[in-house]
Amino acid sequence: MKRLFIIAVVLFFGSLGTMSAQKLAVKTNALYWMTATPNVDVEFALADRWTVELSGAYNPWTFNKENNTKMKHYLISPEGRYWFCEVFQGHFIGLNANYAQYNVGGFHIPELFIPLSSDAQGQTDLLNSRIEGWAAGAGLTYGYAFPFARRWNLELTLGLGWWYTNYDQFESRKCGLFQQTVHKHVLGPTALGVTFVYMIK
Repeated sequence: MKRLFIIAVVLFFGSLGTMSAQKLAVKTNALYWMTATPNVDVEFALADRWTVELSGAYNPWTFNKENNTKMKHYLISPEGRYWFCEVFQGHFIGLNANYAQYNVGGFHIPELFIPLSSDAQGQTDLLNSRIEGWAAGAGLTYGYAFPFARRWNLELTLGLGWWYTNYDQFESRKCGLFQQTVHKHVLGPTALGVTFVYMIK
């Protein structure tokens, strides 16, 4: 799975040389900023109704050092999109892939995923424990984009699909003993965005 992501990123940057006069946009997701996670996306047009996007997000913060409360992670997500009218405006559908590494504890995270299979023993309470691992997934995206100022668009996005995650669980957020290693397959969100788009070309 990791190799597939490396190949996708290499192909993305390799294709930048073919875009020359095509449309290019730089973007950021406001929902991610609400979790104190800096993020940036680059999207460019391949043809009249096709675009390719690469998204990246990184959260390095420990919010409370005494309690070891944190949502540390990075996420890389390439996506191909088909626009029903013209690129960067109106309705679109997409196919996305995702890879993330994370170290999270001290938060109540709503259960948004439907488990398909898991070898976890009991429930994971992130308010009082910590998990550290990686995840990969893929899904389908639907979205809508519209201009609100010169060179500026607003994009609304929802993606649903499959995730696989592998993590180690510790009994408390700080200096906690190892409890178990979990392998899990789930269905759920693979993309969620209220994104500000700046058109460069």
